[in-house]
Amino acid sequence: MNISLRALRYIVATAECGNLTEAARQLNVSQPSISAAIAQFEAECGAQIFVRHHAKGVTPTIAGTRIINEARLLLNHARDFGQNARAMADEVRGEISVGCFWTIATHFMPGLLSSFAESHPGITVSLDEGDQQLILDALVAGRTEIALSYDFARPEEIAAELLAELPPYAVLPADHPLAGRDGVSLAELAREPFILLDLPHSRDYFLSLFRSVGVEPQIAFRSRAYDLTRGLVGHGRGYSIQNVLPRTQITHDGRRVASVPITDTLEPVRLVSLRLKRQTPRPAVGVFARHLTASFSAGGAFAPGTLSPSRTLR
Repeated sequence: MNISLRALRYIVATAECGNLTEAARQLNVSQPSISAAIAQFEAECGAQIFVRHHAKGVTPTIAGTRIINEARLLLNHARDFGQNARAMADEVRGEISVGCFWTIATHFMPGLLSSFAESHPGITVSLDEGDQQLILDALVAGRTEIALSYDFARPEEIAAELLAELPPYAVLPADHPLAGRDGVSLAELAREPFILLDLPHSRDYFLSLFRSVGVEPQIAFRSRAYDLTRGLVGHGRGYSIQNVLPRTQITHDGRRVASVPITDTLEPVRLVSLRLKRQTPRPAVGVFARHLTASFSAGGAFAPGTLSPSRTLR
């Protein structure tokens, strides 16, 4: 079977647009050209990629979804090959799409992307942020090739490289009686109103911390927004628990909070880089993966010991 990159581009564009007309418009080709290329590809591979609907819309079949995901990966490799062949230089070039968990992106990605751009100007990075399920789905579908996230609910087909372990901290109003302590237990917080970061998998992790020490939290408010939970703490509406902490203890609206270590023996979250096991990283992706590892290793921008909050900022 002879696979045409042109046919792969037509297939991916049709899947992303959901219909042949829009795909033809974006690719600046005729609709019959796309239809014929897809039909030929289906005939040669012996599998139907799309189900056609009367209004010219299409939806991928189960087999088609797998083919589309692999097509994205092949097109990425082909694009890199073309750029590197044209450059004829030692510098790696290319475009990569990186996934990142929402709360992690705010804290780490500005520094990571800035330092990476300075050291590898030939590589363009686009960032795809989301919750854990969106991150995993994008990796499996080939929309992203590497991600920075937590080691939550990871399927067998996705590999993880440990970058850092982040212990939980209690985030309290700055004037709270426990705010000046060197540590606090969950039992001491049990009667206080708890503000839960209510993201998939994150909520399960936070609630498991209480179960591990036999304490029932008094949930007063739930939010999917990291900064909103800190803002509510700053206004004295309760406390929260967070593992990734900003360098400042001032909220967006100017209130102060305090981050206090939790004295109970609790499970930290594992900050990891993620990728598909069956996918060999392209050169540009491999360069970014090494940049992540170096940034969180000893001597890196986010080396162990640099991720804890400064107590002088309270």
